[in-house]
Formats: sequence, structure tokens, C-alpha cells
Amino acid sequence: MKVSKAQAAENREGIVDAAARLYREKGLEGVGVAEITRDAGLTHGGLYRHFASKDALAREACLRAFDWTITPLEGLDAAAADDAPPARLRALVHGYLSANHRDHPGEGCPAAALATDAARAGPEMSEAFAQGVERNIQRFMEVVPGDGPAKRAQTIVTLSSMVGALVLARATAAGNPALSEEILATLREQLAPPAEWAAPDVRTVSASSGSS
Repeated sequence: MKVSKAQAAENREGIVDAAARLYREKGLEGVGVAEITRDAGLTHGGLYRHFASKDALAREACLRAFDWTITPLEGLDAAAADDAPPARLRALVHGYLSANHRDHPGEGCPAAALATDAARAGPEMSEAFAQGVERNIQRFMEVVPGDGPAKRAQTIVTLSSMVGALVLARATAAGNPALSEEILATLREQLAPPAEWAAPDVRTVSASSGSS
């Protein structure tokens, strides 16, 4: 039976969404085409009607994964939206460095779930991943205090610290749950303490990056 253009577009979106989630859960090499299409409710052969190759799907799914939403970054209510940036940043840090985010990689940040895979997958995947990382940086800059080059530098420091902590927390969760929790709690405290967010001084970073 011939599929309408609307249904074909819906099927394609379903494949990309399924791949974006499964890749984050199991890695780029841990998921086969059959599993992706089955999760999307389609047949194995259906994938190649929409994508030239599995690699093409992986690149698009990687970009789709960077559309991830973590409360409260996009889920702020009206009152919270009026908070000062330090309060909003604290809420974001605590949401990102949570047990829930650690335990559900398929719905979370692809930077923490797929960085190693992307580094090994060749330049085209690396380019797609870099676009996603830049999107993350731009989103996080909305809640990081400051302006100019120092603001971007602080965003990179904060984001990189959170990604690294989440990777370590996931890697240790099964073997040493207490250590995993300690990593998350320590970074929450360091990056966004309860009273007032105190950013590490990145002026030296900015200064050194501009010197030769």
C-alpha cells in the first residue's frame, strides 16, 4: 500500500526520534537498524527509503538529540523566569547533575552520552556533534552571569564540568553508588552552592587565550 507524503514524513521523524534516544542509551555502535525501526514501529527496510545510510541517520539523530530538554532550563514557570541568573543557573545545574538525569541517558544530554562515540565516528559525525555542542553553549549562556568573552568562557567551564561529572557518575553508578552520588553532589555544590552562585574566576583563562 502506497504511503502518503504526510505519513512518510511522520515515519521519518519517528525513525530519527527513536535513533536519537537509542543511541544515547546504548551508543552509536550498540544499536542496529532493526532495533531502531522496530522501536519506531516500522519494518527494517523502511529506514533506507528515508536515509542513504545508517551513518546519515546517525548524524541526523545526533543533531536531533541536542534538542533535549532538561527542566528547568526550558521549563521555567513565570516566577522563576524573573529570577536573577544565579538562581536560574543553580536550578539548571541541580537538574543536570541529578540522579534522574544520570539514570535516563536516552532522554538527556547527548554531550555526556555520545562524546566518545562521536570522536571515533569520523569527521562528518564530529562536525554534526560540534554543531550540537555549540547549541548547548548558546543555551547555557542564557543563564550564566556576565557578558562578552568571559561569559562564554565561564559557560564552557561550567558545561564541561557538568558533562564530565555526569559521565563519571554514570560510569561508577553500578559499581560504587556512593561515589557516583558524591560526584554529583560535589559538582552541584561547587558550581551552584545554595546561597549565591560564585563562579570561578575565568579572567586568567580569557587573558591567556588572547596572548601568544
